[in-house]
Amino acid sequence: MGESDEQLAERLARQAGQILLDLRARGDLDGKALGKAGDEQANAMLCRELRAARPGDALLSEEEKDNVARCAQSRVWIVDPLDGTREYGEGRSDWAVHVALAIDGVAAVGAVALPGLGLTLTSGAPPALQPANNPPKMLVSRTRPAAEAVFVAERIGAELLAMGSAGAKAMAVVLGQADIYLHTGGQYEWDNCAPVAVAQAAGLHVSRADGAPLRYNNRDTYLPDLLICRKELAHEVLRIAGEYRPAS
Repeated sequence: MGESDEQLAERLARQAGQILLDLRARGDLDGKALGKAGDEQANAMLCRELRAARPGDALLSEEEKDNVARCAQSRVWIVDPLDGTREYGEGRSDWAVHVALAIDGVAAVGAVALPGLGLTLTSGAPPALQPANNPPKMLVSRTRPAAEAVFVAERIGAELLAMGSAGAKAMAVVLGQADIYLHTGGQYEWDNCAPVAVAQAAGLHVSRADGAPLRYNNRDTYLPDLLICRKELAHEVLRIAGEYRPAS
């Protein structure tokens, strides 16, 4: 019996994370140049290994030219070799590696490596959910907090917690460091497929910001919004998010 999809995702996410840590530790690159080199090296390894291990599956990577022929296939690996390039280049820990498998449009398998924290979280063995925070904690972008998220936080009395990459924010909910991750600023499939697979497996609510299901392997890879939160908060967050109206 060969590697399962879950084992493959976890192994490759860890390996990509190690490549990125080793590259940063060398110390001869920083900032944008470090991020670019890290993206390229991690992506090359992930794509090579996935094509070798699963030659019959399709592949969608942020760093590869897209081939829409993948849309006709049931199984597509969706990877982000470095989620949070800015944070990685700044020497922070809130960046991630995403390796996911979507089957028939659903985020079925996912591994999210947080190399700066020495953690890899997977859909195959998600951690047990911790008790909810009181008051709830809600994640927002370090650089551009979404007005809709701030609106929701104010109405449910949530504390705002600023963090870098999408994967780091989603995993903070999985780990119990926060309770709500509402993103309305637009993402792509590789930004959240692996985090969504892990969050679902951990027993969290995952959906679009209007409650609709998340679908993957679309011709257009843009995903406008995302909600990952504790199930007991989902109804209220979705209700209040639906009341938000942008300032004209």
